[in-house]
Amino acid sequence: MTASRLLVLRTERWFVRQGAPTMIEGYGFFSHVLPRMLPALAFVAIASLVWLVPLGAAGYGRWVLLAVVLVSMVVVSTVLSLFVRRLPVFTRDRTIAVLVGYALVPVVVPVLQRAIEDTPDSDPVQLAVFFAGVFAATGLAVTYGLASLLKAAIRHTLADLRNSVNLLGRALPPLLFVTLFLFFTGELWQAMNRLEWRRLSLIVALFVAITVLAAAARLRDEIGRVEHDLTPSVLSDACRGTPLAEVSPTEPLQARKLSGRQLRNLLVMLAIRQLVQAAVVGLALFGFFVVLGLIVVLPETAEQWIDGPVAYAKWLPTVPVALLRNATLFAAFGSMYFAVVSMSDAEHRKQFFAPVVEQVERTLAVRAVYLSVRSRP
Repeated sequence: MTASRLLVLRTERWFVRQGAPTMIEGYGFFSHVLPRMLPALAFVAIASLVWLVPLGAAGYGRWVLLAVVLVSMVVVSTVLSLFVRRLPVFTRDRTIAVLVGYALVPVVVPVLQRAIEDTPDSDPVQLAVFFAGVFAATGLAVTYGLASLLKAAIRHTLADLRNSVNLLGRALPPLLFVTLFLFFTGELWQAMNRLEWRRLSLIVALFVAITVLAAAARLRDEIGRVEHDLTPSVLSDACRGTPLAEVSPTEPLQARKLSGRQLRNLLVMLAIRQLVQAAVVGLALFGFFVVLGLIVVLPETAEQWIDGPVAYAKWLPTVPVALLRNATLFAAFGSMYFAVVSMSDAEHRKQFFAPVVEQVERTLAVRAVYLSVRSRP
């Protein structure tokens, strides 16, 4: 293997670890996605053996069998993960074997269950739908590197919590100025006292969708700016700490047009980071409004605002459920407001959004150098 080819492979693995696997040239389902789906598919297939455990069995035999199944799931998934790191080339026969083997699992499980006494049969249709859903979800997660993005989001969340004093000290005052007076509105308390949690979750999902749409609109502007700033100094700085660190571009590189899948991958990267940062602010807002409501809103005041009997939370019998729903609503709205303002306002952008978009900028710059190295003879 030539040095340039080895460098390309290491860079492609770096893209996978960064949660941007679609930046790999020639990225396809059978060549890249399906091999990396194998550990998760094997995990689900072996987990289906749990249904073979006789539910009526007594003693330690059932728990021993469960332990064997769980250990087998972990061992097989780990071995396949180590094997997949080499990214084997899947031939047509291998692809057919993997797909047929996975498709047979929901058919074989009910047959084996019938052979075991005191074991209820599973509905083959429900099993087929479940396995199809797992296959689609796994393919989507692998295609856009959601596992790597989730790990990065957790690391950034811990960093945000360590810097929470600075983050919350700058973000909370303007958010409280916008939302504080609305919190003491009687009509809102009446609505929250009657509103179901599932409807409130739809409102939260609507705020999340608005945040993602705002991130998508901002992403196109950022990509256009980066594509016009691929100078040697920018490329060298971006490649530090990557397999391309020893490559020193001597002239500006020409940007390559991104495909729809690559744009969606960058959007997911940006949206997850924004949503995690907004979630830190939202949790702080939720806690603030709950404490404020417990101090200010007495039971008599809550009953007067609601104009009827006050419903209390089942897990917190002394806390009105309207207070928790109000706190959730304002926390979700404040998080959305913070995320949108951080992308548009110049001062907030410098403090909160610039560190987020640096990851996208670096990925695009490394991709330009990667394509340049890959095109060399």
